[in-house]
Amino acid sequence: MRGQYVMQEIGQGLKRNLTMVIAVIVSTAVALVMLGSGLLMWQQTKSMQDYWYGKVQVNVFLCNQDDVGSYLTCTTAVTQLQQNAIEAKIKSVPGVKEVQYESQSQAYARAKQMGSGSADALVNNITPNQLPSSFRISMVNPNEGASVIEDAVGGMHGVETVQDEDALLKPLFTFIHIAEYTAVGVAIVMLVLAFLLIFNTVRLSAFSRRRETGIMRLVGASNVYIQMPFLLEGAVAGLLGGMFAAVILVGVKALFIDRVVAPNMTSVQFIGWGPFVWILPVLLIVGVLMSMLASAFTLRKYLRV
Repeated sequence: MRGQYVMQEIGQGLKRNLTMVIAVIVSTAVALVMLGSGLLMWQQTKSMQDYWYGKVQVNVFLCNQDDVGSYLTCTTAVTQLQQNAIEAKIKSVPGVKEVQYESQSQAYARAKQMGSGSADALVNNITPNQLPSSFRISMVNPNEGASVIEDAVGGMHGVETVQDEDALLKPLFTFIHIAEYTAVGVAIVMLVLAFLLIFNTVRLSAFSRRRETGIMRLVGASNVYIQMPFLLEGAVAGLLGGMFAAVILVGVKALFIDRVVAPNMTSVQFIGWGPFVWILPVLLIVGVLMSMLASAFTLRKYLRV
């Protein structure tokens, strides 16, 4: 009988404040979409870092004939003796995982393979002898690669420059991190607004039913029994908001990311459905808990008879 009464009160409360409840659901859904987007962007950044950092290399470019006089270490094109000394020095550096030599002809072939459009026209106007040979070095810890290699071989004769591919990727990851933090920041603001909206909704509902709750208190009803309908109303609104947010995120992933973005950005390693397994339940839990906490906080002040 008590359970039936609670369910009736929940239904009546939702009907009485239908407009406000819809506003709560929508604002909660928007807040949780932003929160979910921030979490997914965090996972995307982590996935991209793991993927690209495994491919990041340090390039030690060797002097060719065109570099003579342009660099202090390039008095002549790199000799075989200098090349052997540079390779031996690189291999002696702690943290070096793999060293690959790329000749001028191999560099030219790779440039032609990667070239397209204006880049292809540029490649067609140079010869293999104009490109430097290089050592392509994979490090155990890519974050420390360039500095230790630079210290080891940067001043050796026959070395043109030391280039760190990690430096090329950092602006991309910085941009993604900024977008990630922005999404989470907006989500926090939206969660606060949703909390305040739930607060006002429950307050109005409690005020409209103050006579009923007063009678229940006089006949000995417990605080939990009186407050339960209000708490569950908030929980239902929060759960619906979380479900809408989950549907939106799944739809964006399935219809936009997988079908539109991913096929046109093959160089980016997009996350799969794995993170959704824990992110969607987190959104539902946050939506329910936030609504119940807002309701409990409201009732403590306004449900006094």
